[in-house]
Amino acid sequence: MTDAATRAADLLKEHRESIDRLDAILVYTLGERFKHTQSVGRLKAEHDLPPSDPAREAKQIARLEDLANRADLDPDFAKKFLNFIIAEVIQHHKKHQE
Repeated sequence: MTDAATRAADLLKEHRESIDRLDAILVYTLGERFKHTQSVGRLKAEHDLPPSDPAREAKQIARLEDLANRADLDPDFAKKFLNFIIAEVIQHHKKHQE
């Protein structure tokens, strides 16, 4: 390997190690988030509250879009990601109500 190719391989390895660490952070963060949303679902079920809160969801989507813009992340991607999470949370909340 040339010096340039060796340096590129080293940089690639460093980027991949960072990506792996960030993936772990994402998974643990989502795990923690879902622990809280499960508690919210149980609380809603105990008090006969609806599993979905459209006003809260809209506020969260707007908040996440703002965060995405500040983080230089595609806000459409962030919105899709949050919508996916919200849909999953609502399903969990519905299960608590059964």
